[in-house]
Amino acid sequence: MSQPALDAVAALGDDLRRRMYDFIRRAAAPVTRDEAAASVGISRKLAAFHLDKLVDVGLLTARYAQPPGARRVGRAPKVYEPAGLDVRVSIPQREHGLLAAILLEAVRAQAPGESGRDAALRVAGLRGRALGEAERDRLKPGRLGAERALTCAGQTLEGHGFEPERVTPTLVRLRNCPFHPLAAEDPDLVCAINHAFLAAFLDGLGAAAVDAALRPREGACCVELGTPD
Repeated sequence: MSQPALDAVAALGDDLRRRMYDFIRRAAAPVTRDEAAASVGISRKLAAFHLDKLVDVGLLTARYAQPPGARRVGRAPKVYEPAGLDVRVSIPQREHGLLAAILLEAVRAQAPGESGRDAALRVAGLRGRALGEAERDRLKPGRLGAERALTCAGQTLEGHGFEPERVTPTLVRLRNCPFHPLAAEDPDLVCAINHAFLAAFLDGLGAAAVDAALRPREGACCVELGTPD
C-alpha cells in the first residue's frame, strides 16, 4: 500500500474533513473556504486548516479565482477542487486495475483467429516484460545470478502486492494473490494471466537464472520464483 494512499485515508479519518471533501467532490464549481465552512457549520479559519490538510495529501487542489458571476473586488478568494486522486485501500493489497487493463487491452488488440484467452496471455506477457525492462533500466544490475535476480524481483513485486517470501536463497514464494477474489472465480484464466505476466517480467528483468513456476497454493499466489528444477 502506497504512502500517499495511507496519508489520504488518514486525512479523511477526521469527520469534518471527510464531509467537506464530499461536499467539494459533489460541487458543480470550485468551492471557496466560506462555502466549505458553511457546509459543515464551522468557522472559516478552521475550515482553512482542514482544507489545506486535504491539499497537502493530494486530495484537493487550491488556486485563487473569482467564483462564477462574482463582481471583481480586491483579491480573488482561494478556491478548492478535487485533485482526481484515486485512493484505494485494500488489506491485503489487490491489483484489480492491472488485471482489468490486461483484459481490456486484450479485447482491443485481439488478432484475427486469436482466442480471447490467447490474447490476454499475450498482453499479460507484454505488460510483464515492460515492467521488467523498466526495472532493469532503473536498477542497472548487470548480469544477474539467481540470488540477486530474486532479490531484485522481490523488491519490485512487493510494490504490487505479491508479498514475496524468501524461503531459500533460490526460492521465493508469493504469499498474496493480488488478483483475488477474481482468481477464485476463474483460476484457469486468471492464474494463467498471472503466470504469463510474472514469467515475462523475469525475462524483461534479465533474470535468466530463475523461472516463474505455476504451483497453486491455497490462500496464496499460484506462482513461485526460483531456479529450474
